Amino acid sequence: MMYYLYKLSEGGPDWMHGFNVLQYISFRAVAAAVTAFLLCILLGDWVIRKLISLKVGQPIRTAEEVHKLFELHGKKAGTPTMGGVLIHGAVICSTLIWARTDNSAVWLLVFTIVACGLLGFWDDWLKVSKKNSGGISERTKLLGQFAVAAVVACFFLTNPATEVQARALYVPFYKAPVIENLGWWSVVFFALVIVGTSNAVNLTDGLDGLAAGCTATSALAYSVIAYAAGNVKIAQYLQIPYYPFAGELSIVCLALAGASIGFLWFNAHPARVFMGDTGSLAIGGLLGVVAICCKQELLLVLVGGIFVIEATSVLIQRVVFKLTKRLYGEGRRVFRMSPIHHHFELQGWPENVVIVRFWIMSILFALLGLATLKLR
Repeated sequence: MMYYLYKLSEGGPDWMHGFNVLQYISFRAVAAAVTAFLLCILLGDWVIRKLISLKVGQPIRTAEEVHKLFELHGKKAGTPTMGGVLIHGAVICSTLIWARTDNSAVWLLVFTIVACGLLGFWDDWLKVSKKNSGGISERTKLLGQFAVAAVVACFFLTNPATEVQARALYVPFYKAPVIENLGWWSVVFFALVIVGTSNAVNLTDGLDGLAAGCTATSALAYSVIAYAAGNVKIAQYLQIPYYPFAGELSIVCLALAGASIGFLWFNAHPARVFMGDTGSLAIGGLLGVVAICCKQELLLVLVGGIFVIEATSVLIQRVVFKLTKRLYGEGRRVFRMSPIHHHFELQGWPENVVIVRFWIMSILFALLGLATLKLR
């Protein structure tokens, strides 16, 4: 919306020439981050009070989980969840103010936030209304995430301008696509990216501020990647896929980074509010779609390294437990508890130590991901 004000500087009086800065993506992206941050700060207390009044407190988990974590997290019972609505609102409002509304990819990201956010809200609402951690079934959650992936696939594969490049598979460190045409396997690939990232962020959201901090670093990294992919000169220099619409997506990414940092104001240990599945599923879905829009899907494995580690720890734990139960009649565990941040807690690390160390690793992963743009 603000973008179109720059036209007032064309042929207008001298005092209007300042609007010329609004045509630059870099300025609007920074403005979007600041706007999203301020919206979270200004509305945070009101949102928390509203969530408390609706009695949407974090439900107690299963008996086995409570036995292991009660001493560590017992005081958190009743802390309002669904705080992800604060992040959603800040990102969407900031995006609509500062991004070009004639960019269809921007609307694709807004759709992703809303769709995945509603799926997460449904999950959270069932948890708090039933007073348990069950929520919606895994099958229902996957169906919702695959539906979002189907929309994203249609966006790219039905557009002649993006279809050919969208079917290609790019790998970090390689200039040319490793596979030039995935065919309809592209749909499956997009689904794996979106579903995997959405669930990985969801699994990371287990400690105060952990998911929000890691989201900020990943979003910052992809804001740079999106800007490079949308600038023909930079894309040619770095020899990465060029998408004309990608530059505007850096505004959405920085809005997400700003909103995540603003949410940390209330979510830092000890947290006054949790983002819940309402926030984590939407954040993961958004990052996955941004990666697809930049044709840097596999780079997300490195940039979002903490999310990958968290999800992998759960997968390893489940597979090993089921295999050993079948072989020995009793399941065995690799970690004391998964996701892996709980393993370190049970090892004796204080919660804030786990969080900060994971943040440090997240920053390093983001920097390594950006470094690969030049190492091709």
